[in-house]
Amino acid sequence: MLLVMPQNFIFSSESVGEGHPDKIADYISDTVLDACLEQDSQSRVACETLVKSNCVYLAGEVTTRATLDYDQLVRQAIRDIGYTFKEDVFHADKVFIQTAMTRQTPDIAQGVDARAAEGKKTAEQGAGDQGIMFGFACDDTEELMPAPIMYAHYLTRELARQRREKGVEWLRPDCKTQVAVEFHDGKAVALKNIVISTQHTAEMSHKDIEAFCIDEIARKVLPRNLFTKETEYYINPTGTFVVGGPESDAGLTGRKIIVDTYGGWARHGGGAFSGKDPSKVDRSAAYMCRWVAKNIVAARLAHKVELQVAYAIGYPDPTSIYVNTYGTGYYSDDDIIDAVKEVFSFKPADITNQLDLLHPIYRKTTHYGHFTKQDLPWEQTNKVEELRDALNGNGATRSSSAGSKKTAHEASSSSKNRIALS
Repeated sequence: MLLVMPQNFIFSSESVGEGHPDKIADYISDTVLDACLEQDSQSRVACETLVKSNCVYLAGEVTTRATLDYDQLVRQAIRDIGYTFKEDVFHADKVFIQTAMTRQTPDIAQGVDARAAEGKKTAEQGAGDQGIMFGFACDDTEELMPAPIMYAHYLTRELARQRREKGVEWLRPDCKTQVAVEFHDGKAVALKNIVISTQHTAEMSHKDIEAFCIDEIARKVLPRNLFTKETEYYINPTGTFVVGGPESDAGLTGRKIIVDTYGGWARHGGGAFSGKDPSKVDRSAAYMCRWVAKNIVAARLAHKVELQVAYAIGYPDPTSIYVNTYGTGYYSDDDIIDAVKEVFSFKPADITNQLDLLHPIYRKTTHYGHFTKQDLPWEQTNKVEELRDALNGNGATRSSSAGSKKTAHEASSSSKNRIALS
């Protein structure tokens, strides 16, 4: 079940900036994916990246008709992020790049392709792998995301904006943030503490960095009503952060999956997103679950909801679909499941079509969460009316408690988890 919390609690989530080593790796992987899709929408891509010091290593499986210049793609991605300063060991024009890319294996391809094959039970496009994927939405923020992760993203986004648009010359690309939010009766009431660690040039004093991060970052982007006299600030807690990026730490694709999703507030199936084309349900089905969850909350069917779907490799239909509103629904979870299955199809080919995923849109997903950018297909609330119509057409009855906003702790003792097999 969803993370069970007492009525009053403090919850923390973190975000990392574009120049964090793991995010550099994610961005390079998604840059390769987009380059493939720009030329061949049917590309199969699973690109992994490792960065360390002045080295970039690409590995994975790519089957495409696209002509790729990996060297140019990698250097442009690093340039986009901002590692172009003369003192950078990890520099867009100076990194050493090595690739180990092969084609997708025929065994996997026959399971994913929409064609018959010996031992395959259907000629439909199947899931690219087995696995479980989760989606979540709640009405705590405008983005229908948990507050702690959104607040952490607000900070890293603003650090990037100050560096890129405002010309704050001493800021460098690597940074991390963390926000602890105090909740009473399930509602955010205060910012307990704020952590900001940002790479900087050597001549900057800690005092000036601290004042800038508090006054020009935290107090400008976080809700004013949540600051209190007791709010604590931890700005560059080690005292200095001059050496950053891959010079100081190795980075790997897919190592920030909690930053990419719900900040630990909701569950994660375990699969990473970046570098994978939409035939990989690790990515596309997680996007699908977020889309469905967001529409459920936007339709005011519940204050919060979690979905889970599961797949077997090569098989088109999910092996299970799960919905839980944790006692906050205006309708029963069973009725909502029925409406969801009527409005949405969770087959991999249908997910791709419903969300129009065969386009080079993935670089924009890499940074500051995959579920926080309102222009992405899975962030659209365009199925609200269909969900409401499905519930009304099925004769669903509104709950007598009509969406009472219970805490997760209260809901855990009064509602059952329900699983509906396809």
